Amino acid sequence: MKIAIFGATGRVGGQILKRALADGHEVKALVRSPKLDEHPSLEVIIGDVRKAEDVERTLQGADAVFSAIGTDRTTTLSEAMPLIIGAMKNEGIRRIITIGTAGILNSRLTPGMLRYQGGDSNRKLTFAAEEHETVFRLLEAIDLDWTIVCPTYLPDGKARGGYRTEKDFLPEGGKEITVGDTAEFAYGQLENSEFLKSRVGISY
Repeated sequence: MKIAIFGATGRVGGQILKRALADGHEVKALVRSPKLDEHPSLEVIIGDVRKAEDVERTLQGADAVFSAIGTDRTTTLSEAMPLIIGAMKNEGIRRIITIGTAGILNSRLTPGMLRYQGGDSNRKLTFAAEEHETVFRLLEAIDLDWTIVCPTYLPDGKARGGYRTEKDFLPEGGKEITVGDTAEFAYGQLENSEFLKSRVGISY
């Protein structure tokens, strides 16, 4: 396949990139500065995910899209997603897999609310969750084959398996999930239609 990746220099995005290249896919990655190692199947585009022309260049010819854009106390994520969606429509691309946060899963404590609103999360700062909710609402409103992978606390670590997943909710008692397992699961969604048009919580 031809895959476009946004956020390929981040923790999860970098692991997704390694898996895609190892499996022989052709990858385009949009990055702000040349940090990625060269690879014959990797085309690195230097640019800004908040600029429509850079996003369009990255998506030309792609079959599927990964977004692992971080929030980092900026609005980059919410600014970029409308451009990515627009470019996908222009290119006729249907599949997008994004990395979200457990805060935008459904609340178990307060039905009808999200975890970050309903008291399920201990986090006092909600900026990141609000950014991810913006993306969720954008995707929810359009006819694309989207999946938002929503990890809880995300320490560094290799994929070790044994994790649990649940559509639209965080698995009961879930406390953490490694970067490696989050990337492995997200990458696996390329071949999996179980969680189309939904969020999926992941934890041990």
